[in-house]
Amino acid sequence: QVQLVESGGGLVQAGGSLRLSCAASGRTFSSSPMGWFRQAPGKERDFVGFISWRAVRTYYADSVKGRFTISRDNAKNTVYLQMNSLRPEDTAVYYCAAAKPYYSATAYARDYSYWGQGTQVTVSS
Repeated sequence: QVQLVESGGGLVQAGGSLRLSCAASGRTFSSSPMGWFRQAPGKERDFVGFISWRAVRTYYADSVKGRFTISRDNAKNTVYLQMNSLRPEDTAVYYCAAAKPYYSATAYARDYSYWGQGTQVTVSS
């Protein structure tokens, strides 16, 4: 079992930055691919990006490419989402998710087994 807790959300002006953290409990974090997703009001949950369990591969949705960066610190059981040049359309609840150990990271929510409770990010114009 993996438990995930996101933090770092808040209100920021357009053009600003935030860094989200996702702290994981459980012994399998270091071997689990991690993903970030977001859900805006009235919309479906969308893929933001993922990082492989060895952190050798990252992949991002086109909408955030070049602005967002995912990293992980396996010694701290934490994955991060650095968000720069934020836009009002980035406003959403952001979720981190963990896939099963040694699985390939994907952009599909169905491939992730564990989810955090989400953290709100609001970008004002």
